[in-house]
Amino acid sequence: MNRSYYIYYRAAASAAQVRESVSAMQAALAQETGVTGRLLRRADDSGTWMEIYEEVVDPERFEHALAAAAARFGVTRLLAAGAERHIERFTAD
Repeated sequence: MNRSYYIYYRAAASAAQVRESVSAMQAALAQETGVTGRLLRRADDSGTWMEIYEEVVDPERFEHALAAAAARFGVTRLLAAGAERHIERFTAD
């Protein structure tokens, strides 16, 4: 069963830093898993970001690759003090 992932967090880093790090991470993740991600910033709160990954056919493999890529590209260093990456998983049924 395919899953979609919605990952949101508050960042302390600049928009340029978030875009650069997350875009590099998503490119590597797409190459490794075939899953292309999107990055959005909240319209009414420029410090809140969301990564979206849809149609994930192998959730276990994807989650492992996502965790490794986030660590490799230092995505957690972008977060605001006390913030975490919140991962929500959805299915179509």
